[in-house]
Amino acid sequence: MSGIVAAVDLGATSGRVMLGHVGSNEVRLEHVLRFPNGPVRTSNGLHWNIEELYRSILTGLRAAIHGQDDIQSIGVDSWAVDYALLAGERMRDAPFHYRDERSLAGVERVHELVSPTALYAANGLQFLPFNTLYQLETDAMESRLDGVDRFLLIPDLINFWLGGSEYAERTNASTTGLLSASTHRWDEALIERIGLRRSLFPSLVDAGTALGGLSSSVVAELGGGSRVQLSTVGSHDTASAVVAIPSTSDDFAYVSCGTWGLVGVELDSPVLTEASRLANFTNEGGVDDRIRFLHNVMGLWLLNESVRTWEGEGAVIHLPTLLREAAAVSTKMPVFDTNDGRFLGPGNMPGRIADWFTERGVPAPSAPAELVRCILESLAEAFARAVRSASELSGKRVSTIHIVGGGSQNQLLCQLTADRSGLPVNAGPDEATAVGNILVQARAIGLVGGTLESLRAIVASSFEQTRYLPR
Repeated sequence: MSGIVAAVDLGATSGRVMLGHVGSNEVRLEHVLRFPNGPVRTSNGLHWNIEELYRSILTGLRAAIHGQDDIQSIGVDSWAVDYALLAGERMRDAPFHYRDERSLAGVERVHELVSPTALYAANGLQFLPFNTLYQLETDAMESRLDGVDRFLLIPDLINFWLGGSEYAERTNASTTGLLSASTHRWDEALIERIGLRRSLFPSLVDAGTALGGLSSSVVAELGGGSRVQLSTVGSHDTASAVVAIPSTSDDFAYVSCGTWGLVGVELDSPVLTEASRLANFTNEGGVDDRIRFLHNVMGLWLLNESVRTWEGEGAVIHLPTLLREAAAVSTKMPVFDTNDGRFLGPGNMPGRIADWFTERGVPAPSAPAELVRCILESLAEAFARAVRSASELSGKRVSTIHIVGGGSQNQLLCQLTADRSGLPVNAGPDEATAVGNILVQARAIGLVGGTLESLRAIVASSFEQTRYLPR
């Protein structure tokens, strides 16, 4: 069989609508629309411009449906942890952006009620100050949950607007900190312990669940699509990206590299040891009940925010040229801790990196090419260290690193990762999240069948990879 499905793939800095032409042994992508996704600061904090994001999604879906009248399914994925609060069918306010500092009060309160050790034993998540449970606790402290019926994570919110269903897809729900790492269900005891209402939590569904068709108002808005089905996918974008790892064996580590670098291995069961907690590794849900055992590394946010700073100062930056200049830097560059909390928020990234070095009495790179080389060396070191830790903590042997996502196009970063890890790196596909989204939909509606390994074999035969050997 063959058919066409549409992927709505929302990243932290941009979104896209793509078509997937799927056959029994191949998948081909067709780009429909790309659009920016950036925060908006208002008087009460940093928010996602969710209405504009939804408008762009509808524009992309309208173009897709007008170009292909036989689209069978639509699936939505996005970044994790952020959500909207709903009273009835109305959204209370634009969702807060995870880089807003408001959740620090929630962190303190949650840890007064549940120790970090007990929390990790329950949810298996690495500590990140913007995890959903800390944000929800902050909302409760600020009385923002009064009169609220539900919270919906971002992809679930888009599905609700498109078709009216109120569900939480399990892979993204696993990033909230309120899903049991053992049962993959909402942790009733933890929810009660931190004082949240159980009624706030929507029913859980797995990736590959049919949600019904588009609402009549959306069909009218799009000018078609009355026969299109909404399907859940690995709605956390990393879960979809991991589906599209083009490996025919299981001895791989992955780096899903974009704004963030998600580095880890795939397991059948969580690792909830104290050593894993202290290493700040997370156990997130994957498609087909797999576990994504990984560590969050700051990612290309460091590079992109540096470029934004330079351009704001009046510099004209051509990124391919800058990367070539960085590759030609012959001086050994120092590395910094990419996960230092000072780098999380927007602002003068080159200045913050310089401060990190100055505090340690190390001369900081100053020229843009040197700083870019420093950033990429530091990211490669962080990736290599996370791969080693994932293998040691889980006991899983790793022979190859797969880098997927936008970072797979950064040749210097891929080579440096191979050099610092001592392992071969296979790079691609760069649109892994959309590919994984598409293949889970295709399996749900019967275009393809089989296990994750079968889907990965389709990816391997459909997309070229670039191999980097350690130097």
